[in-house]
Amino acid sequence: MRLSCCLLGAAQRQLENKSKGKPQKQICQVVLDHFEEQYTKELGDAWIRIRDVVTSPLFWQYGVLLNKFSYSSELENNLHLKGYYNLFQKTSPHLKGSLKCYISRIPGRFPAQKHQTGKLKEYYLLNAASLLPVLALDIKDGEEVLDMCAAPGGKSIAMLQCAYPGHFHCNEYDILRSRWLKQTLESFIPESLLNIITVSELDGRQIGDLHPEKYDKILVDAPCSNDRNWLFSSDVHQARLRLIQRKVLSAVQIQLLRSAVKALRPGGTLVYSTCTLSKAENSDVTTQILNSCSNILPVDIREMASNISQEFLLASNVQQYELLVLPERGKAWGPMYIAKLKKT
Repeated sequence: MRLSCCLLGAAQRQLENKSKGKPQKQICQVVLDHFEEQYTKELGDAWIRIRDVVTSPLFWQYGVLLNKFSYSSELENNLHLKGYYNLFQKTSPHLKGSLKCYISRIPGRFPAQKHQTGKLKEYYLLNAASLLPVLALDIKDGEEVLDMCAAPGGKSIAMLQCAYPGHFHCNEYDILRSRWLKQTLESFIPESLLNIITVSELDGRQIGDLHPEKYDKILVDAPCSNDRNWLFSSDVHQARLRLIQRKVLSAVQIQLLRSAVKALRPGGTLVYSTCTLSKAENSDVTTQILNSCSNILPVDIREMASNISQEFLLASNVQQYELLVLPERGKAWGPMYIAKLKKT
């Protein structure tokens, strides 16, 4: 049921009151000006509504992904009492029963849990749209799975909620982020399951040559121009450098996807995802792979789109093998781009 405008307004005032006295994030004007020019061209009038959400952290809606390896009925009851509900309640091949993510129509953030040695966390806070690449990948028990750009580890955790791979390779090239990934896995996954997981610090662009045709399923959650984070860059000089680097990101993303194609077994599937709205990093990248790799075919994910359309605002001008989640008030926010491909 949709909240009325009055209730949304009351929720906003409540959040604003809570935030008084706390330092507020400041928008980086250099980044916003760049986005205004690019996304007005690419998204038209929709950009005005999207901008309203991505520039207002008070409207960001954090999902609570439950950890089945440390299940707490008390926690689940508490979420219900606070007005949260399970995002994935429908029965569908893409909506795994063991994947429980609770969200609330009222934007806000559930308290985070601290890492405690020897004790598994009960939940993981995340942008609920980031679970969609995991659902699209549709992992089965016993499969060889690669998470090519795995840090900080939320999608890896989600994949292990859905199935038990025969072997799960979590890769993160950046050393500091790899440490973060390892801590995340230790915080959520029991020791008995850690023996099926390999964590590496390889350059993802080399994995295809190192492990040709090894994996049944591959997730390439590629490094991208993270729209929401970039808008709040505190260092203007760093922001300018990021915008310059943005011009070459698509080349890296294509290289990562080509590597994934090599690493994928015939008959295997891969999902490419980003958390940007940029056409150059999304559909342009997958189009180039489809046009240049004769052994790669698109996979229709319209059924999945239909199943999630009540909870997410999806762009309409995409191909049958793509999803683009647009940030929207009262919806589980993004941005998140997904494309599903198969190797013949």
